[in-house]
Amino acid sequence: MSLIKSRDSKKWINALVAIFSITVGFVSIRFFDQLGDWFDLEAKIGYFLALKQGTGILIGVLFFVLIQKNHEAVTHLKEVYDELVKVIWPDKDSVVKVTIGIIIAVSIVSGIFVLVDYIVQQLLNLLY
Repeated sequence: MSLIKSRDSKKWINALVAIFSITVGFVSIRFFDQLGDWFDLEAKIGYFLALKQGTGILIGVLFFVLIQKNHEAVTHLKEVYDELVKVIWPDKDSVVKVTIGIIIAVSIVSGIFVLVDYIVQQLLNLLY
C-alpha cells in the first residue's frame, strides 16, 4: 500500500511548497536576528522584534504565492510528483534486512579501523 496516490498531487505539492515557505520564512527571521546582533539593531529600532518577525512571515507568504503563481514551477513539481508515484517502494521486511546488514557492515569496518589504530599506536609507542 502506497501513501502517495496520483489523484492527491495538488494536496502534496501545496504541502511541499508550504513547508518550503515556512522554512524560507524561518531562515529569514534568523537572518534578521543575526543582523540585529551584529549591528545592535534592537537598540536602534524600537520595534525590531515585530519588524523582524513580520518581515520573515511576509517573505514566507510571498515565496508561497510566487511559487503557486509560476506556471513553470507548478508544472515541474507536478511532473516530479507523477514520476514519484511510479516509484516501487520496498516493503518493510527488505528495508529491515538491508538496515541490519548496513549496521553490521559499518560495525565490522569501524572495528577494523579501531584495530589498525591500536596497532599503529603501539608501534609508535615502541619507537618513541
